[in-house]
Amino acid sequence: MRPNLGSVQLAASAAWTLSGNDIGTMITAAPRLYPHMWSWDTAFISIGLAHLNVARAARELETLLGAQWRNGMIPHIVFSEGTGYFPGPERWGAAELNADAPNSPRTSGICQPPVHAIALRRIVDIARSQGEREVAFKLLKSAWPKLYRWHEWLVRHRDPLGTGMIAIVHGWESGMDNSPRWDIPYAAVNPGPDLPAYVRLDRGLVAEDAERPSDAEYDRYLWLIEEMRKVRYDADAVVRTSSFLVGDVFVTALFALASEVLATLGEESEQPAWQIRQLRGWARRSRAAVAASHDPLTGLARDRDLRGDHWLSTSTIAGFAPLLCGGLPIDAEKAMLATLTGPDWAGHPELFAQIPPSVSPNDSGFRPREYWRGPVWPVIAWLFGWAFEQRGWLSESDHLRSECLRLAADGSFAEYYHPVTGEPLGSRQQSWTATVVLDWLHCPPG
Repeated sequence: MRPNLGSVQLAASAAWTLSGNDIGTMITAAPRLYPHMWSWDTAFISIGLAHLNVARAARELETLLGAQWRNGMIPHIVFSEGTGYFPGPERWGAAELNADAPNSPRTSGICQPPVHAIALRRIVDIARSQGEREVAFKLLKSAWPKLYRWHEWLVRHRDPLGTGMIAIVHGWESGMDNSPRWDIPYAAVNPGPDLPAYVRLDRGLVAEDAERPSDAEYDRYLWLIEEMRKVRYDADAVVRTSSFLVGDVFVTALFALASEVLATLGEESEQPAWQIRQLRGWARRSRAAVAASHDPLTGLARDRDLRGDHWLSTSTIAGFAPLLCGGLPIDAEKAMLATLTGPDWAGHPELFAQIPPSVSPNDSGFRPREYWRGPVWPVIAWLFGWAFEQRGWLSESDHLRSECLRLAADGSFAEYYHPVTGEPLGSRQQSWTATVVLDWLHCPPG
């Protein structure tokens, strides 16, 4: 029988999870499968931490920003001293190949979605609500310039067409590693005979192989790293030479949203006016790029394969990206929101909870146990819920919150969940799942 913890027990269990994953220098993403610091995980983790200890939350975000490359990139992994994860720092070789990468701590050579300004916004708001205004002020002053440089790096190096559509050079940069969104671009990645041998470690830490990407997928993942190593992680050379180059509509929507958030935080902390104007300009351009990707036939937004020069019309949760940042005509936006909450997605009658899964249950490619090909991800639901609240869609935001808390009430804090049965899948005691649960519990409907 599935456990069902009350709110007090659930909050205590979430706090215990974060404490258990704290190794002193950082809170790791998960105790066994992910024993390091991941960029967008840490943004979420710091939000939940703020409800427990604002100073600790600020320190966690500052730890991540302390590993920022000199060119402005925030790397997708900051490695701890722990082992047991592949690919580790030796496979990346970032510091050995690029002078912009820090020697300590060691990092990967790619990035992840730019959600950090959203995390900063939440920490500052929570700190102020707790009377910790000095902590909020110090964090703003230290983090804001680094986040501005991060957004500037994305504009300078990841908008190859100058349209505002942010490009990724690896599916890992999207955060949605093996999503069907990348099937066509990955099919064009042909690993060479000089791909170094490797041994996967994730298979021994997850109950079923079906929950993880295949070996063929991993070959492509690692070949893309080899391509980056060959150009020594030079940001522009990577974009020119990578076999994988996709305009990511979800990352672009998050960039637009986060740029607006960062601009507002800049106004509150008296940052340079020209940088604030620049952020708002970047947000407008990326919001327009997201709107331009809207497919009138499906009603969803699309990624753009920049190597193949064509739209990618896969039907995934990323297709609802315009709901995060706005930009669509009112009628199209209303229709998209109705689709998200309707029977093809969150309102599907067989779902355990009314939360949109990563792929529609009505899609022929729906695989309810396989990573980003069907399961429900609480952090994605949190992003939509938070964005809905900012846009004034309070009933939709509150409904997502209540349904997600019902899903997470078993206390497993799984990486992702089976959308039909509610079974926890992937890694258990995942920090970012625990932290969004904490935020939901501390922020009642409203």
